[in-house]
Amino acid sequence: MTQVKVCGVTRLEDALLAAAAGAWAVGTIFHPRSPRACDPAVAEEIGNALKRKAEVVGVFVNAPLDEVAALADRCSFTILQLHGDEGPAYCREAARRTGCKIMKAHQAKDAAAVRRLESFREVDLHLMDAHAQDLRGGTGRTFDWELARHHRSAIPVVLSGGINPENVRDAIAAVHPFAVDSASGTEAAPGIKDPSRVEALIEAVRQADAEAAASAA
Repeated sequence: MTQVKVCGVTRLEDALLAAAAGAWAVGTIFHPRSPRACDPAVAEEIGNALKRKAEVVGVFVNAPLDEVAALADRCSFTILQLHGDEGPAYCREAARRTGCKIMKAHQAKDAAAVRRLESFREVDLHLMDAHAQDLRGGTGRTFDWELARHHRSAIPVVLSGGINPENVRDAIAAVHPFAVDSASGTEAAPGIKDPSRVEALIEAVRQADAEAAASAA
């Protein structure tokens, strides 16, 4: 079953909506340049509300480890998504200090960029996102999903980059990821979720999985 991560959440009501609709994970972003940056006080509310209901993901870009650890504790994160230039040693230390699972993100610019994810052998998840100059996710752009074939690691893949209700079926068919991740594709405005699009995305994922199961039977 393909899981769904709803990212770029900035409001408690949107986090609750995503979890109720069946999202596996809800992501809150802590990157000042992002239009979806979440207030830590709201993220704390989200973390408390979603305990044992969904994975709570804190998204960071080259943040100091002390900051990451403090927010992970405050906001009850269960996964840290590291979307910058963090290396394997940083990932190991983040996991040790927080007890969180680690999702290492990388922009799938080309086959070599995808293969570089393989150096992150001790993380729990690999996230592939679209490449964009000077941007770290949330671009609303897809990438060439055929590049995912260059991922040789056994670590599960989360597919990001322009995922929305209209294209998620094709994305799943092309990549067969562990999970798909949507930010802009489920919004009414940056940081504000559109309930109908969140529900449509999750329903489209369920349909894609059902079709795949039927064809394999």
